[in-house]
Amino acid sequence: MITPPDRTPLPRDFFDRPVLEVAPDLLGRLVVRTTPDGPISLRLTEVEAYDGPNDPGSHAYRGRTPRNEVMFGPPGHVYVYFTYGMWHCMNLVCGPEGTASGVLLRAGEIVEGAELTRERRVSARNDKELAKGPARLATALDVDRSLDGTDACATGDTAIRVLAGTPVLPEQVRSGPRTGVAGDGGVHPWRFWVADDPTVSPYRAHVPRRRSR
Repeated sequence: MITPPDRTPLPRDFFDRPVLEVAPDLLGRLVVRTTPDGPISLRLTEVEAYDGPNDPGSHAYRGRTPRNEVMFGPPGHVYVYFTYGMWHCMNLVCGPEGTASGVLLRAGEIVEGAELTRERRVSARNDKELAKGPARLATALDVDRSLDGTDACATGDTAIRVLAGTPVLPEQVRSGPRTGVAGDGGVHPWRFWVADDPTVSPYRAHVPRRRSR
């Protein structure tokens, strides 16, 4: 008998911990996005930890800015940023207020609302690719900057919630370097994923962008 995932919302104190504790513990949890067309649920299979002022790879490494303001706020909130002039990426803020650490949601399996997701991810060759990568995940869940600062721990109706789901056993968790992070931050093994899960994105090392002449 297969036990259904636990749909209890994760409390704020789940996120009010060091980012390297929260990140692997998010694997197997459910992210629920409520849209006007219906709910979309995603089981997390890949994440990356970013440790604020202690981490050269973090947006908050050099301090507070209008872009990263949410990272300095209470844990359990959603931080959304726009990158490469094209894509949004979704993070969950963790640690005590003021620490500016967070977890990038890199990939997951759509377990509810796939029909809604396919409308946004028309280039996906199959359902395993609907949220395979951080930009694809945000697109699949219809996440953009308008959701920056959303409280994922709020009670009642909220656009994004994180539920207990089915936590991944420790022996199923893998870790390695973060994707596309350059410099000193590139060596940290702070990417965590579910072993052998087909929705996990491929690892890509950072490639310096060439300047046009």
